[in-house]
Amino acid sequence: MPPVLQPPSSLKTRLAALGVGLAGLVGLAGCGASEGPDVDRGRALFIEKCGTCHALTEAATTATTGPNLDSAFLASRQAGMDSDTIKGVVLRQIAVPRSVEEGDPDYQRVFMPANIVTGQDAEDVAAYVASVAGVEGVEPPEAPGGPGGQVFANNGCGACHTLAAAGASGTVGPNLDETLPGQTAAEVRESILNPNAKIVPGYPADTMPSYEGQITGRDLQLLVKFLLESAGSDQ
Repeated sequence: MPPVLQPPSSLKTRLAALGVGLAGLVGLAGCGASEGPDVDRGRALFIEKCGTCHALTEAATTATTGPNLDSAFLASRQAGMDSDTIKGVVLRQIAVPRSVEEGDPDYQRVFMPANIVTGQDAEDVAAYVASVAGVEGVEPPEAPGGPGGQVFANNGCGACHTLAAAGASGTVGPNLDETLPGQTAAEVRESILNPNAKIVPGYPADTMPSYEGQITGRDLQLLVKFLLESAGSDQ
């Protein structure tokens, strides 16, 4: 097993302030980890599982419930922390998130559940975050489908749905090329904001989370327009 890296004392202070426990500074990748994590898959999983709480520039997520991961790791990178060590920190935070005892000033805050992803999923997510978090100048990749397609991609819709025009092949939720043609803009909008209002046969309730408050205003308009114009167009 490789030796555990010890960051400088100034970095320890920064990590403690960010809520990133020093216990997370596990050894370099390879200590019990599987080889060859899939960072592209990790990106899709991050957007689906983590992007509703965390901001990360490359994933185009902007949520504020949890820490901004670019801010959390920028100072660490500048202080010399490498991506392997950041991956270890992320894996540790996934497995053992910060806990808050009653009486702590932050007791009423919401913290992520333990093991929101596990096994290879956790490896892929951690490798992805380690490859982009706090990297100066990083930008999200351009998605097919114009502005509406970018909203679709930025919110991780392709991780669950198939939509040929977006290059998406997810199977967790319905195939949009099959289910959306013929629907009205109001129906598509309702499916985004209140997915349980009309459930596609064969899928249980709560398969899709509500995007109420997450996709709003012009982004919501662009997404609905994109879905109506593109769903089934390549069938």
